[in-house]
Amino acid sequence: MREDRREYWAKAIAEQEASGLAVQAFCRERGVCAASFYQWRRRRRKLGAARFALIETKAAADAAAPLELIFTSGERLLIFRDADTATLQMALTAIRA
Repeated sequence: MREDRREYWAKAIAEQEASGLAVQAFCRERGVCAASFYQWRRRRRKLGAARFALIETKAAADAAAPLELIFTSGERLLIFRDADTATLQMALTAIRA
């Protein structure tokens, strides 16, 4: 049960951040207790938890089109089909730093 709550709040926090709504408005719209939202957000930040994002998929006109990751901080990472694992790992490490 505890893991279900963590997943629920991780998703809710990511959705609120992506929505652009203020926390109070988001909670009111979803019928969520704002105090609980703040508590879970604070808990996740304190633990340095990973941030999750909603994923949108779009069919690419070109099969060779890169995969684009857009981080919550605004950075973008383009991953091309021929990218090797070591380079990708290095890029992700740099972005996380």
